[in-house]
Amino acid sequence: MSDVTMVEAIRLTLAWAMREDPAVLLLGEDIGKDGGVFRATDGLLARFGPERVLDTPLAEAGIAGVSVGLAAQSFRPVVEIQFMGFAYATLDQMLNHAARMRTRTRGRLTCPMVLRTPCGGGIHAPEHHSESGEACFANVPGLRVVVPSSPMRAYGLLLAAIRDPDPVVFLEPARLYRSAREPVADDGTASALDRCFVLREGADVTLVGWGGLVPDMLDAAERLAGENVAAEVIDAATLVPLDMETILASVAKTGRCVICHEAPLTGGFGAEIAARLAGPGLLSLLAPVERVTGYDTIMPLPRLEDAYIPGTKRILAAVRRAMRHG
Repeated sequence: MSDVTMVEAIRLTLAWAMREDPAVLLLGEDIGKDGGVFRATDGLLARFGPERVLDTPLAEAGIAGVSVGLAAQSFRPVVEIQFMGFAYATLDQMLNHAARMRTRTRGRLTCPMVLRTPCGGGIHAPEHHSESGEACFANVPGLRVVVPSSPMRAYGLLLAAIRDPDPVVFLEPARLYRSAREPVADDGTASALDRCFVLREGADVTLVGWGGLVPDMLDAAERLAGENVAAEVIDAATLVPLDMETILASVAKTGRCVICHEAPLTGGFGAEIAARLAGPGLLSLLAPVERVTGYDTIMPLPRLEDAYIPGTKRILAAVRRAMRHG
């Protein structure tokens, strides 16, 4: 076990998966010789060769389409799209083919592919490089959508995604790539997909979020403890299928919920969680559900990026509003 960053954990996962299964292939722009735009695949070309680490043309739709074909023929392609804003070009292949392969063939074929891409802001990159488009993929039946929040979570969830028989969209918060280190056991142990992770227990308010905002939620919870407010922190991790049972159980205990994500408010995945709380969780609520999100605008890069991205300050304000009720 060693202390690694998230990007190092991803590299460890890819190497383990490739050693474990010769059907695992890597495809993407500049992932071979250059090791990827964030160096997540650095050194893997030398270890596994050009037949398994494939540099592709700058053609995201083509990369996805080739990967769907490979997956249908029993390979396990892991695709890297350089930035989330470029992943929209893959939607035709992911929506019309990857997601439908199992039902289209009545189970005769599956599509065991993973589409990896950095997401979110925090690195002061140009336009198209700071998107949080998880809701776009979450609306596609047949796709799993996974967002890790730490090196350990990235290792376990990516390994599970690669082993999954169906397509997974794996969104990696770019600002977490090198922001922290933690011990990760490179032992091939996968984390469970399709479940939330309770990172901190509390009795007064439930904080739900994923990816880049999880560290902010934990920071907010620590500060709230000084105000005698016990916040339960839930990392949603797998958005589709969503482990709503864990969230409902938490809200039944706390009576309050603050949902946090970086994507814009309108149509964000937080609205789906709020809507589900309005059903079986309605009678547990002591206060209106709060959402702490990005704004309904293109991220104003680069100078106003920090003002756009939600953080601890806005989470604390939402919790304090919720605590006025009940």
